[in-house]
Amino acid sequence: MNDDGESSRKRLTRRAPGWAIVAALAFNGLSSAFMYTLVVPLQAELPHLLNASREDTTWVVTITLLVAAVATPISGRLGDMFGKRRVILILLCALILGSLIAALSQSIIGIIIGRGLQGIASGVIPLGIAVMRDVLPPARLSTAIAFMSATMGVGGAVGLPMSAFVAENYDWHMLFWMSLALGVIGFVAVWIVVPIDTILYPGRIDVVGAVGLAIGLSGLLLYVSRGADWGWLSPMALSSVAGGVIALLVWGWYQLRVDEPLVDLRVAARPAVLITNVAAIGMGFALFGSNISFPQLLELPADTGVGFGLSLMEAALCIMPSGLIMMSLAPLSGRLERLLGPRVLFMLGTIAIVIAYAFVLLWSSEVWHIVIANCLIGVGIAFSFAAMPIIIMRSVPANETGVSNGLNALFRSVGTSSAAAVMGGVLAAMSVPRNGVGVPTAAAFATCFWIAIAAALVALVLTFFIPRARADEEYTSMPRR
Repeated sequence: MNDDGESSRKRLTRRAPGWAIVAALAFNGLSSAFMYTLVVPLQAELPHLLNASREDTTWVVTITLLVAAVATPISGRLGDMFGKRRVILILLCALILGSLIAALSQSIIGIIIGRGLQGIASGVIPLGIAVMRDVLPPARLSTAIAFMSATMGVGGAVGLPMSAFVAENYDWHMLFWMSLALGVIGFVAVWIVVPIDTILYPGRIDVVGAVGLAIGLSGLLLYVSRGADWGWLSPMALSSVAGGVIALLVWGWYQLRVDEPLVDLRVAARPAVLITNVAAIGMGFALFGSNISFPQLLELPADTGVGFGLSLMEAALCIMPSGLIMMSLAPLSGRLERLLGPRVLFMLGTIAIVIAYAFVLLWSSEVWHIVIANCLIGVGIAFSFAAMPIIIMRSVPANETGVSNGLNALFRSVGTSSAAAVMGGVLAAMSVPRNGVGVPTAAAFATCFWIAIAAALVALVLTFFIPRARADEEYTSMPRR
């Protein structure tokens, strides 16, 4: 352990035991992840509920993903500069405000604004991991990070049946009142138990860098998330992706020349960081790919010869066990990381994902086949999501912890957004008409599973190129291996 990391812990004011800090941060991680699936049960009804076109109502989901991707690395940098606890509280205020706006709104504009503010809260997870690095002893750090990382998948898997239950039994605005309550509880928990940062890394806010990153990411993610609706080769889509690429190239050039950049690209380009982040795209794709394909497979009418005819609530309950597995495996993930190292743990996670999709390709004739495959995905996500932050933190300076974890979360968001677009496009393109509605074929689902296997295999191959941790690392306050 280096002296800076030790002194950081000593100079932090501890107002609660470590388990309480982890619990408060994990609760907020669950709440922020829940925002992704909050309105999924309403998607089919949104045009009617909001008196808007289906193309316009897709923004209710898209805006959350887009804002989350842009805000996460920026909030990580702000946390490193001004205090992680302070920024977490600000993010939770955005969640509360967005929930209130959406809960009181009857128009699509209000809902989109509210959902955008809810997306800002996604930065809570990487910032929470950075807080744990500061306040927890090395012996407990791996398990705590695994626990926090698991919330990325658990929030959606467990939150979906909750959303379905509320949507089926209450006014749809109740979903936003529920998210507001979660935000308030989380804010109070962080305010009471999370210590105030006393070690800060002051610097100027790179406003130009933040704006450039936002423009570049917006262009790319709009192409990924809306390209199918616009037409992948339409002028709108091509302008979006070209503008995003150009903006990011200019942004990268600027970041390498400014004294205090938003993201230190020289640190981000270190092999362990870069390879882990690229592999994160594949893991995000594999996770969200199952969230797109499995519920549709479970809910399609049985007489189509493809689906199982389950209700939304029944399908959500079939998906939920994977989230519970992610959470329950956190202690095991921590022990395996200490025993084998994060690189091997990452490999095990990617292997589990490959096995899961191979399993469902071979056996998908019963509901329990889908449940088993999704549980295996839960195992893979639990291991890989626990490993990635540790690999990142072993490779970056302490003052880059927040923004580096935020960047990793960004790459995962690129994977999830890509999965939504690719899987949705495949299922739509390989559909047959039935009662005036396109129904995906068995071949469509098989194609989706093969694509997910390919993404996981790419991530697996990349893990072999992640450098092993060195005993003389100078930037980490974590235990040496």
